[in-house]
Amino acid sequence: MSDINRIKQLEAQLNSFSQDDRSQALFELLTHWEERRTPRQPEVEALNLHAHSFFSYNAYGFSPSALAWLAKKNGFSMIGIVDFDTLDGVDEFLNACELLGVRGVAGIETRVFIPEFMDVEINSPGEPGVAYHMGTGFVSSHQVPEAAKPLLGDIRRRAESRNRQILDKLNAFLAPLTLDYKRDILPLTPSGYATERHMVLKIAQKAEHKFDHPAHYWEEKLGQPRESLEKMMKNQVAFQNLLRKKLMKRGGVAYLQPDASTFPSVDAFHAILDAAEAIPCSAWLDGTSKGEQDIERLLDLLMAKGVSALNIVPDRNWNIIDAELKARKVKELYRIVELADQLGLPILVGTEMNSPGQKLLDDFDAPELAPVKDSFIRGAFTIYGHTRMQRLWGMGVRSHWGRKYFEGRKERNDFYEGMGRLIPANWRIEDVQDWVQQDLVPSEVLNKIQQKLRD
Repeated sequence: MSDINRIKQLEAQLNSFSQDDRSQALFELLTHWEERRTPRQPEVEALNLHAHSFFSYNAYGFSPSALAWLAKKNGFSMIGIVDFDTLDGVDEFLNACELLGVRGVAGIETRVFIPEFMDVEINSPGEPGVAYHMGTGFVSSHQVPEAAKPLLGDIRRRAESRNRQILDKLNAFLAPLTLDYKRDILPLTPSGYATERHMVLKIAQKAEHKFDHPAHYWEEKLGQPRESLEKMMKNQVAFQNLLRKKLMKRGGVAYLQPDASTFPSVDAFHAILDAAEAIPCSAWLDGTSKGEQDIERLLDLLMAKGVSALNIVPDRNWNIIDAELKARKVKELYRIVELADQLGLPILVGTEMNSPGQKLLDDFDAPELAPVKDSFIRGAFTIYGHTRMQRLWGMGVRSHWGRKYFEGRKERNDFYEGMGRLIPANWRIEDVQDWVQQDLVPSEVLNKIQQKLRD
């Protein structure tokens, strides 16, 4: 077998649901790399810190290891995972990044309820009081203390309960096509966590196999002309997006309008992050909702609750065909970046990869992103610096050490950004844990690391 074919085979194996298979493939790919049998790309000043892995839903089927390899192979300057409602992929991802010498950060995304904005739409369209929200800078899947694990378990129980309610409504509407949550949906995930996108995928697949003429079936169920459906079904990306819109999104037959009891409160979610010494991170959509039009008040509230970073998905804010809408959203993008810089909130950006057709990487060379590119890169290195300091020595932003020495946001961000640019991606805990002690002041930490790099 040629090297090229073997590499393709190993890359496919990286997405196996077997941890052993993934580990074997990663080690062999690294061997190919070190022996220069793998095509190399120079490092580019581009990154993606908001990629979902297959532990929640990745439209390309990428595992955490596959995402780390993707960054290595293509010369990304940094890569990050943000799985929905689960930390299951954190250890695998960060271990893979260290093995490959790739800069990596890891987090979790969920939806929370913000009671102070209970009557205001924030970043979840049509759902007042509900917000997509994140925690970043995790360094292990197991860093949530025992006392806080019931809170994390509650998030997953709420998500599964909601999924099952949605599936019940889908089955009632889609009959004679029906799905069983345990038999049909859960096997699509490596650790038993499913999303709406898994349900959409299985619905499309099952209809294709169950009916001789699937377009006839969907014509009846969706109320759209058969000819247009037949054309759309040739493009599974567009067709699955249509199914999700018609069946599960607001106005769809299986949509569930959330209320204060559907998702955890923002305070409950922050309690998990505080216990794990991870960084609470607000998520910004596009600045057009009533809540985001009042973004200063929203961020003041969330920062008082511990928010120390901001997430943006840039592509949805500039890569727009409608010129008028694009101009409005680009203006809002610049406004939020300027505000985040003023408030000392490091910015994480990425493309999610949780919908078919999404880019693997933001286009930092696009003219629309030129004015904000530096803020994105500074924010990435700040969160990465926290990740390395926390993972190697327990001295991240939210650690006792970090809180002790950094009261001001600018001083803190400058220090951790510097650490992110300084600490090599392949340093491992077992090799360096004795090099730095928590009784050192920041300047001494810097000197110690610089000395080790010179040795």
